[in-house]
Amino acid sequence: MFLKGKTAIVTGSTSGIGLAYARAFAAEGAAVMINGFGDADTIEAARAELATTSGAQALYDPADMTKPDQIAAMVDRAAREMGSVDIVVNNAGIQHVAPIEDFPAEKFEAIVQIVLTSAWYMMKAAVPHMKKAGWGRIISTGSAHSLVASPNKSAYVMAKHGIAGLTKTIALETATHGITVNCISPGYVWTPLVENQIPDTMKARGMTKEQVMNDVLLAAQPTKQFVTPEQVAALAVFLCRDEAASITGSNMTVDGGWTAA
Repeated sequence: MFLKGKTAIVTGSTSGIGLAYARAFAAEGAAVMINGFGDADTIEAARAELATTSGAQALYDPADMTKPDQIAAMVDRAAREMGSVDIVVNNAGIQHVAPIEDFPAEKFEAIVQIVLTSAWYMMKAAVPHMKKAGWGRIISTGSAHSLVASPNKSAYVMAKHGIAGLTKTIALETATHGITVNCISPGYVWTPLVENQIPDTMKARGMTKEQVMNDVLLAAQPTKQFVTPEQVAALAVFLCRDEAASITGSNMTVDGGWTAA
């Protein structure tokens, strides 16, 4: 359990990829703070499971990723109640699919705030703690859409490209402080976020559910298989190892070959 004594904060971690990250860190002994929305009983069950797995603290914080003051307060709480802020994973995300002329402005603003702007505020709050400790790992969930585009996803593609650029910049700023900053960019992972965008894509493209899954979602992935949350989380765990200390500023794809072309 090489992360024993370390604390990880994972945003958007009450389900899907985020919860997989939290479970993977807990399995290596890390104390974990999870964050996100959902059913209170389900969240409490996940929190208790993480504490049992790690043998360390597991806390839940309901910080709204559109509220910078709540983001800063969550990081401060982790430092105060859990003793340190060693690992930060920017994973919170939402999606909306529509042509730009039909894209609601409020949906655009929400996607950019939750996917991109929140990551900036998380890094701003966490970096001083990591510099003081002389060690830190910042990992952001990108997407194949941080490298390539798809139609009807202007806000999401814009935000994920921004995550890639932010990763590079903060990697350079922290390179001499024992901190690494990387981005993991999955292809389509079968999560609630992906499942919930199927109806919008059906409407936008006039397709059936099966057509969306096979001809849109998996069309770009040569493996013709969804990526699993556990595969993404395993890479995040490796990035926390000492062997990964020279990996920083990278955008690492886990996309079934999507961006190989």
